[in-house]
Amino acid sequence: MNKVEEFEELRSLLFSIAYRILGSVSEAEDAVQETWLRFDGSSTPPTSAKAFLSATVTRVSIDVLRSARVRREAYVGPWFPEPLLSDPYQDPARSAELADSVSMAALLLLERLSPLERSVFVLREVFAFGFDEVAAAVGRSEDACRQLLVRARRHMQAGRPRFEADRRERQELAARFFDALRDGDVGALQNLLAADVQLVGDGGGKAPQLAKAVNGAENVARLLASVFPWLARIDVTFEPCEVNGQPGAVFRDRDGRVLHTLTLDVLDGQIQTIRTVINPDKLGHLGPVADAWAVDRELKRARRSLR
Repeated sequence: MNKVEEFEELRSLLFSIAYRILGSVSEAEDAVQETWLRFDGSSTPPTSAKAFLSATVTRVSIDVLRSARVRREAYVGPWFPEPLLSDPYQDPARSAELADSVSMAALLLLERLSPLERSVFVLREVFAFGFDEVAAAVGRSEDACRQLLVRARRHMQAGRPRFEADRRERQELAARFFDALRDGDVGALQNLLAADVQLVGDGGGKAPQLAKAVNGAENVARLLASVFPWLARIDVTFEPCEVNGQPGAVFRDRDGRVLHTLTLDVLDGQIQTIRTVINPDKLGHLGPVADAWAVDRELKRARRSLR
């Protein structure tokens, strides 16, 4: 097997590691590309391509994350990860862990960790790397990595997200939610929402939002029911699908361009959190991006015309 074949065989794993460390599709793709350049430029074949490539993509991601954190501190409004519709890395033995670890809620928890803690947690807890491999990847001793993992676990367990264990029940509840959304049915929406549900959006100051944050089942239901039927009038459509391993949807304008994504956290038969990502900078990997400001202007004109 030549270098290209070895790399391509591991590309999905490398991307999945980088995405969980960075929370950004574009930055993860760049990290994978930089990993290839370093692999291709190495004169001595590594003993293990997987060990070399995993360590390299981890180190590259740590460097990128350190600079990204500075930018995120100055971010306008809530910062969410770039939405991921499909995780390319699959491992049937760890499918549940992989799906939960890529959720918006889990990635936001990982933001609380230092870059080293985050990397150790991802490699050990998500991908089950041995401590010797983790230590080689982050450039620390095995004992130091164990200490980093203890701290990371403590932070993660304090706010670890819980999700509906039964995937079928979760999808059925999401289907009812989207039916009620299409109909603008306040009562049906409210019945599906937890009493303390939160609706929050990431526009990054670059797109209009429903609201920065809305709390409570009645408030959220009324807001959703007041907006989405009007969006349908101007030919905005949505496609239910998994987003970051959880029920969600991609919304598109009349020309099929991506307007925003929406994800649902479901637990105990109710929707706990609704997150939207409408910042155009975070949607380009999903396809052509809509002009959200133009859609907002058209929506306002449509509502004024029927007053």
